[in-house]
Amino acid sequence: MRNFIIIERITIGRVQDDFHSNAFKAALAEFISTLIFVFAGQGSTMAYNKLTSNAPTSPAGLIAVALAHAFGLFVGVAVSANISGGHVNPAVTFGAFIGGNISLLRGILYWIAQLLGSTVACLLLKYTTHHMTVSVFTLSPGVTVWNAFVFEIVMTFALVYTVYATAIDPKKGDVGVIAPLAIGFVLGANILAGGAFDGAALNPAVPFGPALVSWNWYHHWVYWAGPLIGGGLAGIVYELIFMSHGTHEPLPGGEF
Repeated sequence: MRNFIIIERITIGRVQDDFHSNAFKAALAEFISTLIFVFAGQGSTMAYNKLTSNAPTSPAGLIAVALAHAFGLFVGVAVSANISGGHVNPAVTFGAFIGGNISLLRGILYWIAQLLGSTVACLLLKYTTHHMTVSVFTLSPGVTVWNAFVFEIVMTFALVYTVYATAIDPKKGDVGVIAPLAIGFVLGANILAGGAFDGAALNPAVPFGPALVSWNWYHHWVYWAGPLIGGGLAGIVYELIFMSHGTHEPLPGGEF
């Protein structure tokens, strides 16, 4: 019966409900947060390339990039949580939609904002670094697209599951900064685990900006399909097994 509860909670939404001033404020918050996050994360990669004259990534470099992404996401989620729910990631938005916690129309609005935020961040980086190459996500030698596909599913599942447990579940209580911190930590940990293999996106917006600015779409589908499947699975699993239906409460911003 509980699988039918999830299906019943999924909603398309209505234009008058999902395209009003508060909705656009929430979308703007997603745009700014994604810009902050991608600028810090992608910027750390470009800074490493600058300092090492484009040398291969070292263990120290991987740690530095993982920390930059973790800190950037922590801030991005924290500053938009009270406005939009702090998604900063199309996979999080998709997982929330699959769980019936956001409408399709509002989710599309968020997706547009997140992709624009990533693109603007990469354009700003390209300008401020005097036209340095914006790093595109690629697979390491010996890693197949299916290796990367499964990697992205598993890592994004962990990320979106953490979002559900710390930010969406109404039983979470008043966690304050714990939710953004936990979400940033799980991203950083998974970049340490998967960064050497496929770059560890866990977020379709993160590779989208560099791919668009550099116009390099090779294997780009992996960084959409994997995170969306992982995020959707996390939403289904958490809703079916752990969520207490009937006690859903809207998060700040009216999204969940």
